[in-house]
Amino acid sequence: MSDQITVLIVDDHPLFRQGLRDVLDTDDHLYVIGDAADGEMALEITEELEPDVILMDIGLPTINGLQATRNIKSAFPDTQIITITGYDDYEQSLHALRAGASGYCAKDVTPDILIKAIRAVVNGRYVFDNKEMTKESVDQWAEQKIGRFSRQLPKKGKSKDAFDPLSPREMEILEHVTKGQSNKEVARSLGISHQTVKNHMTAILRKMQVDDRTQAAVYALRHGWVHK
Repeated sequence: MSDQITVLIVDDHPLFRQGLRDVLDTDDHLYVIGDAADGEMALEITEELEPDVILMDIGLPTINGLQATRNIKSAFPDTQIITITGYDDYEQSLHALRAGASGYCAKDVTPDILIKAIRAVVNGRYVFDNKEMTKESVDQWAEQKIGRFSRQLPKKGKSKDAFDPLSPREMEILEHVTKGQSNKEVARSLGISHQTVKNHMTAILRKMQVDDRTQAAVYALRHGWVHK
């Protein structure tokens, strides 16, 4: 690890981006190399500058933070991502972990905890539930959380399916569903077949562990997966 840690800030609120920059500027070993207002811009800047760490909001326009995390980690596995979100719950943190994030912090995180989290993920650690973990311990933590969630489900399901990241196409379809479009309308909007949309919706419901498209849409909106 070099002496200086480069950081990219991704959030669609300019004031929050500036606030994070001000916090990180207090540490001589952290250097903010840029900021982005949406997921596509985050990927473009990462391709150009390859930051050590990305602070990633989840509720972003164009593609949300979970999609952006998955895309960036696929192309740049050495870049560590900490999701910064206003939706502080363990389900969301599990989705972030499965998408490839190394940390998960609420937006009211204190500056010292955030800086410690950045240093931890650069050193190959994980930060969830405000705890620093190894790869083995974060895997155990995730299994415990998934097991607890699965026991709460009103129907039987395979816990291994829970919290699997949605594919870019599935996330795109879900965004259209949150706008009230039927499967046929989604198919027309995306130029794909009605059956293809139905197949994707089946996968979406299974991965999200919900019973119908309405529940999926409500979950996505409440957790900031789609931009209102």
